[in-house]
Amino acid sequence: MFRYFVTTFCLFFSLACRSDENRYKVTYVYDGDTVKLRPIHANNAKNDVKLRIKDIDAPERNQDFGLKSRRALIELCVGKNIVANAQITGLDKYHRALGKLQCNNTDASLYLAERGLAWHYTQYSHDVVIDKAAKNARKQTLGLWVNNNPTPPWVWRRLHSNQP
Repeated sequence: MFRYFVTTFCLFFSLACRSDENRYKVTYVYDGDTVKLRPIHANNAKNDVKLRIKDIDAPERNQDFGLKSRRALIELCVGKNIVANAQITGLDKYHRALGKLQCNNTDASLYLAERGLAWHYTQYSHDVVIDKAAKNARKQTLGLWVNNNPTPPWVWRRLHSNQP
């Protein structure tokens, strides 16, 4: 019986510790698809991670709907009682962590795509749920889709790459 208790306790303890591995607080939102994460039990910025959210490309801050996209991500992910889970899958070309982000169990990519505040980044993503949500937002003229032909962020960046 004692061995059963010890084994159960060890298993529970290891699962509890493991669950904190991917838990963070969002300490800063750069734009609609990039955030700064701090591990849930960290006291300083030493272990902060800059995360580029997968599957979407949100308008840049100086672009139409850039600030609305950023504000929506702030509302979803920033706050005292909000816990973010991140599944980091690699690095992007700018050496930022790349991965999925959930805030209080809501997928950030899907949240922004549903509201028309980010494009499904089909060049790098084949997520059919996010694709469907983005197409539905476009059909309903939500968010950035109120404009007839909004400029995708990857085009906007190329057009504005010479500006400081």
